[in-house]
Amino acid sequence: MVGRWWKPIAGMALVAGALTAAPAMAQNKTLTISWWGFNGDKLEEIILKPFRAQCGCELVFETGNNADRLNKIKIRGGGGVDVVYLTDSYSQIGIQEGLFQPVDRSKVPNVNGIYELAKEPQGKFGPAYTIGRVGIIYDSAKVSAPITSWNHLWRDDLKRRVSLPGITTTAGPMTVLVAANKAGVDPYKDESAAFKALEQLKPNVVKNYNTGSELVNLFSTGEVSVAMAQDFALAQIQAAVPTVRWAELKEGDYATLNTVNIAKGAANPDLAHQFINFILEPKIQQTLAERGVDAPVATAVQLKPEEAARWTYGQKMISSLKRLDYEKLNAAKNDWLDAWSEVFGK
Repeated sequence: MVGRWWKPIAGMALVAGALTAAPAMAQNKTLTISWWGFNGDKLEEIILKPFRAQCGCELVFETGNNADRLNKIKIRGGGGVDVVYLTDSYSQIGIQEGLFQPVDRSKVPNVNGIYELAKEPQGKFGPAYTIGRVGIIYDSAKVSAPITSWNHLWRDDLKRRVSLPGITTTAGPMTVLVAANKAGVDPYKDESAAFKALEQLKPNVVKNYNTGSELVNLFSTGEVSVAMAQDFALAQIQAAVPTVRWAELKEGDYATLNTVNIAKGAANPDLAHQFINFILEPKIQQTLAERGVDAPVATAVQLKPEEAARWTYGQKMISSLKRLDYEKLNAAKNDWLDAWSEVFGK
């Protein structure tokens, strides 16, 4: 998921001019992938090396964060890359701006073996290759009563003990949805009531964090004992503070999906379909989960309890997640940024 703190792939940054400098005879066997570049050694071993052997092709990479990579594709009019990895918030922007082409499911048979939530999360465009969640974590040694509802963030016993994600992070806008639910309003129709609820939550908030390392440090130093967080942060925080727990919330957690799309101007769409099918292969998904790379979406994956504990995994958990309307969310973000600054910038 976005914001992960893993080692970048060595040597995979796109060399300037590489796309145009490749010999013409090799262009049809070159797949250009736009992704974050995390977990390099593991991805080389689990995905890239075996896919090269299968396709007999060269792989070229463009790395960076969601916004930067999507902007490059936009500047190039939907060209320059074949396969695009993005979080669902950003892939929705790409879809609305016409930067991607539909994915032909008949060329991706492995899509039939993944969770329904992952198959067509944004219509005819790319599937999700992993699913995460946003919920609440808390230090059970410092919080007397278990947290079982989003509304518990407002509890009186949690004054100066909570950390929220900054509004510009992946999970940040979800704080507005949580506050709107607390206020009993639609955040897209009555944002003022939602932000009034956030104003009421402010006495409990120590700091808004913007990176995973910040959140780990806040728990490690004891500055906070409760946080709204993405699930990929849990393992590292528990390594520092073993008494941290994931809250079982009666309203459910929010789903976060990483999608894989085919660029509108992809030079090799058939090879792009082949690659998407490859990463959805159950054996690949199994290995990625076991090696700590990504949560699986293939329903055939079977994990041991200790392996499953770190992931959004299993039909029961997947079906309990709250799906976001990113078309509405993205449209509201700019107004929310200003309102957020009014509350937390004081």
